[in-house]
Amino acid sequence: MSVEYAIIVKNKTRLESLVERFNTKAQAKFYIERSGGNFEDYEKEHETFHHSLNEVQSRLTKVIKYKIVDRVFMPSFIFSENHLIIVIGQDGLVANTAKYSRGIPIIAVNPDIDRYDGVLLPFNTSDFIQGVEGVITNQYQAETKRLAEARLNDGQRLLAFNDLFIGASSHVSARYKITYEANTEEHSSSGLIVSTPAGSTGWLSSIMNMAYGITNAFGGKQPALRPVLKENELIFAVREPFKSIRTQTAITLGSIKQQSLLKIESLMPANGVIFSDGVEADFLSFNSGSIATIGIAPETARLVIT
Repeated sequence: MSVEYAIIVKNKTRLESLVERFNTKAQAKFYIERSGGNFEDYEKEHETFHHSLNEVQSRLTKVIKYKIVDRVFMPSFIFSENHLIIVIGQDGLVANTAKYSRGIPIIAVNPDIDRYDGVLLPFNTSDFIQGVEGVITNQYQAETKRLAEARLNDGQRLLAFNDLFIGASSHVSARYKITYEANTEEHSSSGLIVSTPAGSTGWLSSIMNMAYGITNAFGGKQPALRPVLKENELIFAVREPFKSIRTQTAITLGSIKQQSLLKIESLMPANGVIFSDGVEADFLSFNSGSIATIGIAPETARLVIT
């Protein structure tokens, strides 16, 4: 099917969010500088981003029609087969977009190479158009990323590009039953995360680094480690499990593959949630009576690399 539209996905800059909060740029500047912050950095970041966005639009208009969609509309925006997606922003924006992309090619553009590492941003404003032309002519290479899914017993489901969080919406203990490899425990913890290979160097890595740091503080000699996941594998980790008369801590880390799912039954009367990729606004309620099955999703994301 031919590509008719490019969808540019962007996010608000920090400066735009500040102006939205304080009503005017002057008030935002007063607040930041009074707090000892560097307002010029906010301005520079904003100007650099919009210069890059304008450059992307200028180059794109000569090749294909386009629309701009803000990140906040991603959960309700419906991509179609005649779209291609251009993400311009930080790596996290790629993750936020990918789970809604329905396998449509994503061209990720780094708008500020001096500010962002761009692990998921292979293009810049000068060379992204090559990726666009490659997708239009179906002559491109892409990396396929497998997504994770949480499926509730009422049929609702949520996808994740990097990771899922299952727990309480506030800073209180999450209560649930966890079943893994035919073993079941009742838990009280800070919730758990489920990481994909794409997300394994982020939140999951920080949890493991914390564990290694604690081990080393008590005489261990464990090096910091970034886990390496296989393509069709997820890793779950329980955060700060508490052992008591009613709760256990034997199931704290494990691998999820096609035939080894993770089941979690909520024991929280209220405020239980499941969200993915840091987008707390797009969540599933996970309260008493809800049972979540966590596994590898049939959907994938395609990130264009050349």
